Amino acid sequence: MNLEKIENRLTSIENMLVGTKDVLTFDEVVVYTKLSKSYLYKLTSTGIIPHYKPQGKLCYFNKKEIDAWLQQNRISTVKELEQKAQTMVAFKGHRKSKNKL
Repeated sequence: MNLEKIENRLTSIENMLVGTKDVLTFDEVVVYTKLSKSYLYKLTSTGIIPHYKPQGKLCYFNKKEIDAWLQQNRISTVKELEQKAQTMVAFKGHRKSKNKL
């Protein structure tokens, strides 16, 4: 096995281990989220992403909060939107027939 393959496998293992921790460092969040360092810095400095600075300098993140942040602004599937539309049409029809009584 050549050195490049070994390095790739080691990096892969390190990335998997990051996912098992509860508290992540700045660099670990970069690896975990695949965000650039500069963009993550911008997100922390503007208060867009939750983070902690216990000593006022080093930045730490709660993995569960990062997961929740990553899952914001969910986009509904076509099937979900169709079901919602059917429900609204049925409700609207029910209201019209109720108003006629």
